[in-house]
Amino acid sequence: MRPPRPKTAVVALRTLALILSFALVAACGNPESGGEPQGPGKKKPPEAQLVEAFTVEMQETSTEHERTGSVRARRLVRIHNREEGRIEELPFFEGDAVSQGELLARLDDSLLSAELAKADALARQAQIDLERIEGLVRKNAASADEMERARTDLDVALAERLILQTRIEHTRIAAPFDGVVAERLVEPGDMAAKNTHLLTLIDPEALIIETPVSELALPQLQIGDSADIRIDALGAGVFSGTITRIYPRLDPYTRQGIVEINIDPPPPGIRPGQFARVHLRTAVRPRLLVPFSAVQRDQDGEFVYRIDEAGKAQLSRVRSGLRIADRIEILEGVVAGDRIVARGFLGLRPGAEVRTADAAQRPD
Repeated sequence: MRPPRPKTAVVALRTLALILSFALVAACGNPESGGEPQGPGKKKPPEAQLVEAFTVEMQETSTEHERTGSVRARRLVRIHNREEGRIEELPFFEGDAVSQGELLARLDDSLLSAELAKADALARQAQIDLERIEGLVRKNAASADEMERARTDLDVALAERLILQTRIEHTRIAAPFDGVVAERLVEPGDMAAKNTHLLTLIDPEALIIETPVSELALPQLQIGDSADIRIDALGAGVFSGTITRIYPRLDPYTRQGIVEINIDPPPPGIRPGQFARVHLRTAVRPRLLVPFSAVQRDQDGEFVYRIDEAGKAQLSRVRSGLRIADRIEILEGVVAGDRIVARGFLGLRPGAEVRTADAAQRPD
C-alpha cells in the first residue's frame, strides 16, 4: 500500500496543473500560435467573393429579328354603285380574272334613259327658241334681255342632258385595273341602293407582307433593307423581300409598329391572308454589348456590378437596349473598358471585395 503524499506535494501538483491550463488557453487564443482569435473585435476578416468578370467593349454587330406577319393586297378596291336600281348584269364571280375596262356590273337605266330623252327634247326646243329670238332681235322686235333668257334656258337644258348622260354612264361599272374578283356581294335582280358594296377587286401582282415590329427594333430598320420570307402554305421555300414602308404610328398597347415588305415577283400560289414568317436584318453598327446575365433588376430598374480599381463591386444603374442572342445592348451607365460582374451574384453586396475570373469573350 502506497503511503499518502504530503499535503504540500498535493498543493504543488494542483498549482502546476492550473498553470498548464492557463498556458494552453493562452496558446489557443494567440493568432501567432495558429489558434482561433478570441475576444471582441478579433473576428476573422471575410474572404473575397469569387465572381466571373466581363470587360465591356464596343462591338460591330447587326441584329436579326424573326417576326410573323400576314400577306395583304396592297391594291384593293371595293366596287360601289353611284346610282340606285335593279342589277341587270354581274358576270364575274370570286376568283375570276378581269381586265381593265371590262364590265363588272350593269344596273337598269330605263328610267334615266327616258329622262335623257326628255332632256334632249327640251334642249332642242331651247335651241329653236333662241334662234327665233335672235331673229327678232335683228328686226328690233325683241329685246336683248329676252335673248339672254333664251340662251340661259338653252344652257340649263344642255346641263340637264349632260347630268343624265353621266348618271347613265354610272349604271355601267368597269374594272379600274387588271385584277381578280375577291368578293361578290349581290346578285342579278337585286335592288341596290346608292353606294352599295357590290364587288371587291384585288391586284394579284401587288401583294405585300405586313409584320409588327417592336419599338426598340424599329429605329434600326430602314426602307430598302432586305428580308427573307417564308410562307407556310407554300412550303419550305424562302423568298426575298424588301422593306418598302415603315408606318409612323405605334400601337399604344403593344408598343409595336407595322413594317411593310414587298415580294417581287410574288411567288405562285400566294394569296392575301396567308401566314408569313419574316426574318429581318438590321444594318451593322457599333454597340456596347454585355452578357444578358450581367444585368440585374430591382424595383428601381436595371443595374450592373462594376468592379473598381480596388477590386470591389460597385452598383451602377444602366439603361439597356436590344437583346442580341445571349448579349444585351447597354445604352448608358457603363463605358468601354469597364469590368463588370457576369456571374457569381449570390450574396454579393455593393462594396464587397471580389476576386475575378474572366468570362469568355464569345463573338456575336
